[in-house]
Amino acid sequence: MPPTINELMTKTIYKSFQSEKTAGVDTVMQFNFTGSQASQWFITIKNQKIESTAGTHPNPDMTMTVSSEDYLKIASGEMDASLAFMKGRVKVSGDMGIALGMGTYFDFSK
Repeated sequence: MPPTINELMTKTIYKSFQSEKTAGVDTVMQFNFTGSQASQWFITIKNQKIESTAGTHPNPDMTMTVSSEDYLKIASGEMDASLAFMKGRVKVSGDMGIALGMGTYFDFSK
């Protein structure tokens, strides 16, 4: 598991990206992390490539708000993303299909 959100969003996200599963995907995902590692990041997927950028995108397709601690647990497999969403620990606005597709676009077990 990456120890920090910064490491997750600058290194691990690239290693875990499954470009072969993103044909036809053109999206921007905004992540608003709260908690001890509060920060904002957005990920752009286009032409089977990924770019992770610190900051806030002006017009994301999907926005996810989650505590940094919970997201690191989700990425490591310690917490189930669907269960976290149902319990209100993960909040999603915009295109829910993008949030559901994240399990296909990324394999954090790599």
